[in-house]
Amino acid sequence: EQGDAANLPFASGSFDAVFLSFVLELFDTPEIPLVLAECQRVLKPDGRICVVAMSRDKDENIPLRIYEWFHQHVPNYVDCRPIYVVKTLQESGFEISRTEHGQMWGLPVEICLAKN
Repeated sequence: EQGDAANLPFASGSFDAVFLSFVLELFDTPEIPLVLAECQRVLKPDGRICVVAMSRDKDENIPLRIYEWFHQHVPNYVDCRPIYVVKTLQESGFEISRTEHGQMWGLPVEICLAKN
């Protein structure tokens, strides 16, 4: 099924888990809380969310600065941008269970597991 991420076509409490891999950073900053609120709505009360995203939580590095330059100048080709993963989830009411930091092509990536 297809749907609007801020208005999912599912009943409240439908899912045990939601997995977002390199999704949140595609939205404009004001839209991210709307998407996460919708994830909370479709999750069961004890549901979990896993977010994999390009992270802004660690120190900047040269590949990240180059990537951000391209994102600003050719956003149709470089459409993601780093976000504050943990802070964003916490501000949306999720309880963080675990985080891991890594890299992909020299860019910082964070994997965050949280509870509804």
